[in-house]
This record gives sequence, structure tokens and C-alpha cells, in this order.
Amino acid sequence: MPNSHQQLVNTKRWVIKIGSALLTRVGEGLNIERVQWLSGEIAKLRAQGKEVVLVTSGSVAAGMQQLGWTKRPHALHLLQSAASVGQMGLIQAYATACKQHNIHTAQILLTHSDLSERGRHLNARSTLHSLLKLHVLPVVNENDTIATEEIRFGDNDTLAAMTANLVEADVLVILTDQDGLFDSDPRQNTQATMITASAANNPALDAMAGDSKGEFGRGGMATKLLAARRAARSGATTIILSGIQADNLQRLAKGDAVGTLLWADNEPMTARQQWLVGHLRPKGTITLDDGAVNVVQQQGKSILAVGVKRVEGQFTRGELVVCHTMSGKEVARGLANYNVDEARRIQGKPSSEIEAILGYIDEPELIHRDNLVVTG
Repeated sequence: MPNSHQQLVNTKRWVIKIGSALLTRVGEGLNIERVQWLSGEIAKLRAQGKEVVLVTSGSVAAGMQQLGWTKRPHALHLLQSAASVGQMGLIQAYATACKQHNIHTAQILLTHSDLSERGRHLNARSTLHSLLKLHVLPVVNENDTIATEEIRFGDNDTLAAMTANLVEADVLVILTDQDGLFDSDPRQNTQATMITASAANNPALDAMAGDSKGEFGRGGMATKLLAARRAARSGATTIILSGIQADNLQRLAKGDAVGTLLWADNEPMTARQQWLVGHLRPKGTITLDDGAVNVVQQQGKSILAVGVKRVEGQFTRGELVVCHTMSGKEVARGLANYNVDEARRIQGKPSSEIEAILGYIDEPELIHRDNLVVTG
């Protein structure tokens, strides 16, 4: 877990994310010169022995350009149409640019549901690992053509972090149009100071991140900070870096202090724990009494129905629920052994009474510790 720029020199696997602000020109669409530049930079990194996965935005902007649209639409079906038109041009641009450096490319289109279903999650992971072994550059994007609000990642910063988890990357580089993360918006405050390095989970960073968004993109600094925290779950260090300065990636690879480095300040989760926390959408909540909270946090034990005070939501057996304290603070997430109606009937009851109440017993625990991740 590199916690300084100098330690990046010896890292091996990088996920690089480039956003719409860099890949597009207002009124012109896709910036082919930027695609060519990035392809050349990736070739240099690979020549230094680094494995690279690219997460790219730009399909909607490229489609808008081809369709002659000057303003990003709000209707989902229009966004999907633009993405379906633009995706072909975007991938062709990368394939053409990378071919000049003898780099084979592979298109990977994902939705949130691809990573939330365990089998598809493992398939995606295996494919990415195989491509890296074959020295192919995976070019990852959200499948905007079919993604709905319920299954979209929300922004490609989140997708990049999940990809970093998926391939167990050492480094996540988020290229943006800013030099890094500042203590205030440098476009509004000329005295703003850039944060050179910090722990990803430093709470002081939240007020600094803001929520600015560009004309073509959905993300802002807040999403980049959240992405850094997601990437930290697998031990990855995140660097928020200007993609406008042509030599920044090479300087970063040499250990120069460019951009904002956010190191992982927690123990890496296992791949299964990352999947539980990061890729599944919660379907309900359960509120625990103080004793159950202590057992979960301090001893990592299973959650029994006797320690449950309240059950909310709509979930079935095997779906993800969030566990709260009596004051509403999240402490854990896990897969329920019983559906919401059954959980309500047995809440507050000892395990020895479950069979009498329900007429059967699947498991003595409401959530088994093997399917539970402590988050707070």
C-alpha cells in the first residue's frame, strides 16, 4: 500500500481513468489528440513493466458529436442512443491510436448488475486478469446503452474504483482537468492550496471535495474522493492527477510529487468482502441493540435475531441488508438468511425459538459471520 509518491515507482498494476472533461471539446465532441496522447503514455508505462487497465468516459460525448447535438440530453433513452452511437467511435479511436504502439485493445462494457451477481462478477474478474496476462489493454466503460438508473454505476469514477478492486490494482490514477484536490475550489479561490497527500478516509477531505460537475460528465471531486475510498478497500492508492500536463503520468511513474495522493489507511478487504460491500445494493436495514453491535464490532461474530430491534425494507433470503446502531449509524453489511417478513417475526427472539415461530429453521443466525462485513 504505497503512501508516498516515491513508493509508486515499484508498483506494477495501474488502473487509469480519464473523464469526459479531458476527452471532449465543448461543441466539438471527442478529442482525438487526447486519445492519441493517452495511448502513447500507456505504451511508455507498459514499456516500464507496468500493467495497465484503462477506464474511459466519452461515449455519450462522441455520440452527441456524431448526431450533431450541442447539449447533453436528460432523457435516459436519448443518453443511451448517444452512447450506442458514440461507443463505436470511441473504441475505434483507442484501437487506432494503440495500434501505432503495437498494443492490442479489448472493449469491456459493464453495468452494476454485472458486478453484483456473483457469477458474472467472477467472470469479469477472470477476463480482465486473462487480458493482462496476454498483454492486451482492457478498455473499460459503463454500458450506457442498456444501463438504467437502477443498474448504473452513476459515474466512471465509481466504475474505475470497482475495476481497481476487481483486478487488485496497486494504483488508481484519476485523470482530470484539475491539478489535484484542493482545500477549496481553485476556480473560485485563487488562494486555494492543493493537498499533496492524505489518507483516503481522512474526514477533513469531505468539505474540500465539493460537488462540481462538467458539461459532459456526471462526476466531480466528491465522486473522486469516494472512488479513492472504494479503491482503498483492496489496498489501492489513488492519485487525482491533471491530464492536461502532458508529462504528468511519466513524472508520477518516476515518483515525482504530482497530483493528490490518497493512500489506503485500512486493512485490505478480501475479494468476497469487497463484493459484499461494494457491488451489491442494499435491500433493507436492521437495527441492532448495543450488545449485538459490540459483538459484531469487537468479536466479528454472527448476528442473531435476539439482538435485532427493528427490521425495515423489502429483502429476500440471500439479499444484502445494512446493519445500524440504535442511533442510526452503519456498523455492518451482510446477506440475510431470512426474508423481511420472517426477520420481523423472529426479531428479538433467541435462536432456539425460530423453528417454533416459523415452523422451520434454515440457520440459527440472521446473518452468518462468513457473509458479514464490518463497515463502521
